[in-house]
Amino acid sequence: MKNRLLFRLTVVSAVLFSPVFLAAQTFNHFAICVKDLKKASDFYTNVMQLKTIRHPFNDTVHHWYSIGPGLQLHVIKADCPPVVHDINIHLCFSVPSLPDFMKHLDEYHIKYGDWQGNYKKTQHRPDGVTQIYLQDPDGYWIEVNDAK
Repeated sequence: MKNRLLFRLTVVSAVLFSPVFLAAQTFNHFAICVKDLKKASDFYTNVMQLKTIRHPFNDTVHHWYSIGPGLQLHVIKADCPPVVHDINIHLCFSVPSLPDFMKHLDEYHIKYGDWQGNYKKTQHRPDGVTQIYLQDPDGYWIEVNDAK
């Protein structure tokens, strides 16, 4: 009985901590539902400057972006359910120069500010990272910071 339990624990441990199981837990993508795919795509392509990547659907309701090595943002046009967009729930991107990115946002007339919503103000984290917050056309919150 004791040997059988030890064997089961060994098998479970081997599965749980195997490279295959751990690899299955790697973050891959984040998907958002949008009402107007053209408007959302223009925002993520031009304002956020994300790189478009191919997707397997070959249709007019999906647009995929690279958001880092092996990471994707899936923008999907659908009849989106009503969502309360809370700043606590946000995507975050880091840029080499936050002041340059803020100028870029100004060129596109994109409203941004600190956590409290103070227009064109930055937020400073205790670790020295400077950040701003903005919303995409569907109201999803995005943080942009200068973390290295």
